[in-house]
Amino acid sequence: MIAAVLAGGSGRRFGGDKLLFRISGKPLILHTIGRLEKADSIDEIVIVASPENAEKLRPFGNVVVDELLVGPIGGLYTALSRGDAFVVAGDMPLLVPEFVDFIVERFYSEKKPVCVPRWGNGYLEPLHATYSSEFRELLEEKIRAGQYSLNRAIRGSDACYIEIESLPADWRESFFNVNTRKDLERIRGVRERVL
Repeated sequence: MIAAVLAGGSGRRFGGDKLLFRISGKPLILHTIGRLEKADSIDEIVIVASPENAEKLRPFGNVVVDELLVGPIGGLYTALSRGDAFVVAGDMPLLVPEFVDFIVERFYSEKKPVCVPRWGNGYLEPLHATYSSEFRELLEEKIRAGQYSLNRAIRGSDACYIEIESLPADWRESFFNVNTRKDLERIRGVRERVL
């Protein structure tokens, strides 16, 4: 199982390249990668980057370039060329390794094309989910048709859903991502404990 860290965003809301922003002395993306390294189910980590930021990210790991540039669906499509993948965004520094392992384990036991956490209101967490390499065929169809909604692709498949409300409450911090500089305040609040 690979972990694919999607790192193609421009960081407009953050006001700069947030993945390189230093927290506790190291770039944000390394916090995400560090958490994934603690998951027992992950064999390899790849960074899926856009052509414009690939060189900046190479010092942090194995970089795969997403040439499609159609958002997360393109990054996922690129990642799945390497095999089954647990996919996250590069700005998720509070990932819970036990939760990652739980999702991967469910993915293997359910044998579905995707295993994704779902909130009670139906909202999905597609960038904290496991996908099979076979799911890539469906993504290719969607991309060719100009349909770039990852949520819609998941809902149109035979997906395995993990009901979030039934899980340990402290696992929910795993979904946290940094969009703005204000979000850094939340990290500082838990930094001593987590990072």
